[in-house]
Amino acid sequence: MASWRLRREMILTIGEIRRVLEDLHRKSARSVNSRMNLVIFRLSACCGLRASELCGLALDDVRVASDRPTIRVPKAIAKGKKARVVPLTFDAGTLNDLRAWKIFRQSQGARGSDLFVCSQHRDTLGHKIDRRNARMRFKVACKCLGGERQSQLTIHHGRHSFISHALHGKKSIVEVRDAAGHASLATTSLYAHLVSDDDDTIGNLFS
Repeated sequence: MASWRLRREMILTIGEIRRVLEDLHRKSARSVNSRMNLVIFRLSACCGLRASELCGLALDDVRVASDRPTIRVPKAIAKGKKARVVPLTFDAGTLNDLRAWKIFRQSQGARGSDLFVCSQHRDTLGHKIDRRNARMRFKVACKCLGGERQSQLTIHHGRHSFISHALHGKKSIVEVRDAAGHASLATTSLYAHLVSDDDDTIGNLFS
């Protein structure tokens, strides 16, 4: 990836991420689709998963019950067939939302090999959603940022945001490379200066 392709406007600020999360939390209390949009946004912007990866995750891949919670991205769905492990220790809010969603999926009768994110329509419950659907849901999640900003953002910008804020939040470049699944540190380093020093303070990364 060439450095000129990475621009600051491609990164959601921490303030923007929190606005989206607050809006989705409010809406998710009355809408299962909003709740799933929250999970998709978390997996993209707070965990760095690609659309194809989050659409293919199984319940067993999201390990939220251990002392070292992780998302295991198996090679079958990972880019370049390169499996990786994404820590869920970077942000407590993300862990809590993913844990709650897993419990919800289990309450629907889902088992370990069933999809983590899936259709919630009565007639297709449990069926896989495609990347186009995930991309649309990410855009819908960003509606609260205003039409102009929403039009600039794609689900892959969520991934860019995760990588940039993880580096800015003092995670080591090796940790971030491994979580993102980059082939080299050089690729990860391109993100190091995309978050300005006067951006919102990072405490629990995203909360």
